[in-house]
Amino acid sequence: MPNRLATAASPYLQQHKDNPVDWWPWSPEAFAEARSRDVPVLLSVGYAACHWCHVMAHESFEDVDTAADMNAQFVCIKVDREERPDVDAVYMDATQALTGHGGWPMTCFLTPDGEPFSCGTYYPNTPRHGMPSFRQVLDAVAKAWAERRGELTAAGARVVQLLTERSALPPERTPPDAELLEAAVASLRTDFDADHGGFGTAPKFPPSAVLEFLLRYASNESVGALEMVEKTCAAMARGGMYDQLAGGFARYSVDDAWVVPHFEKMLYDNAQLLRVYAHWWRATGSPLAKRIALETAEFLLADLRTDEGGFASALDADTDGVEGATYVWNRSQLLELLGVDDATWAAELTLITAAGTFEHGRSVVQLPVDPSDVDRWATVRQRLRAARDRRRASRSPAKRWSRGGGCT
Repeated sequence: MPNRLATAASPYLQQHKDNPVDWWPWSPEAFAEARSRDVPVLLSVGYAACHWCHVMAHESFEDVDTAADMNAQFVCIKVDREERPDVDAVYMDATQALTGHGGWPMTCFLTPDGEPFSCGTYYPNTPRHGMPSFRQVLDAVAKAWAERRGELTAAGARVVQLLTERSALPPERTPPDAELLEAAVASLRTDFDADHGGFGTAPKFPPSAVLEFLLRYASNESVGALEMVEKTCAAMARGGMYDQLAGGFARYSVDDAWVVPHFEKMLYDNAQLLRVYAHWWRATGSPLAKRIALETAEFLLADLRTDEGGFASALDADTDGVEGATYVWNRSQLLELLGVDDATWAAELTLITAAGTFEHGRSVVQLPVDPSDVDRWATVRQRLRAARDRRRASRSPAKRWSRGGGCT
C-alpha cells in the first residue's frame, strides 16, 4: 500500500510513496507522533535527480527488513530539499557542524522537538569502506535513545545553540581593503592545483564564485589570478566534467583531473558557470570561453527548459538505475556507429580508450585539444549526439528531470 507520500506534489516524495517505510511528510503531525510514541525522528533529505539518494532508496528504503526497523524505532520523515530548502539548510548546517562535511542523501536523527543529535549522509546496506551499515546505525541510535537519552537531548540542545550563535547577524564591517583581497588571492595560490586546475584534491567541484572573484581581481594585475582562472576553466571545459556532445557541466569531478564526473547536471551550477565563461570571454577574448558559454546556454534552453516556460532544476545522473549510462562509450560502440576511419579518429580525439576512463571499459568523452578538422568533428559530434539521444533516458519529471523550486 502507498504510504503518506502518495498525495505529495513533489516528484521526489512521489518516488518514495511505495516504500515499505511509513514515511511522513515534514509536518507538525509527524513530530506530534514522535512525542506520542516517545521515539526519535529519522529525517531523510534528498532530491529527485540525486544518484546516491536513488542508491540508498534501493538498498534500504525498499528493503522490507530495514523498513521494519525504521518503522519500529523512529518516526520517519522524508523531505525534498528543493521543495523545502529552509528545512534542508537548517539540517545541512547541523550535519556539517557534526561531521565536517555534507551531502545528499542527508540522514539526521532528531529529538521529537526537532533538535539534531546525530547526522550523516549516505549509509550503505552492508558495512564497507569503514562505514557501518544503515541498520547498524539505526540500532545504535535506538539503543542510545533508550539508555542514554539525556546525553542525546543535551547534544541536540548544544547543536541548536551553536547554529543559533553562527546565524546571529555579524557586526557591521567595512569593505575589504587591498591588503585583505591580496591575502585572499595568496591563500588561493597555495591551494591551487597547478597540474590540473581547480583547488584542493578530489572530489573537485567547479569553484564558480572563486573564479568570478579572481577574474575581477585580475584587473588589478595580481600575479597569477588570471592564470588560475584560465587553467581551471580550460581543464573543466576539456575534460569529462563538460558534456562535449550536448554542452553543460556535470555536478563535480570524482577525480582531481576533471576526467570522471558525477553525471548529474544542475541548473544552478550551469547558470553560474555560464556567467564565469562569459566573463572570461569578455576579459580575454578566449575562443574556448566563447564556445563554452554559448554551448552551455544552448544546453540550458534545449534540455532544462520546461513546457511551462521555466527551467527544471536538474538532469538525473542515472539511466535505468545505472549512473552515467547515457553519457559513456566504448570503442566497439564507436566502430558500430561511425565505421573504422571515423571511429579511430574520434576515439583518439576524445580519449575513448580500450581500457576505458570510467567503468567496465567505458570512457567519458573528453576534448583535450580542438580538432584540426572542424567540419569532421561537427559531423561526428552530431552523429554521436543523435545516437546518445536514442539511448533509454526517461524524460518523466520524477526520473530524468528534477523540477523542484530552485535548486546541490
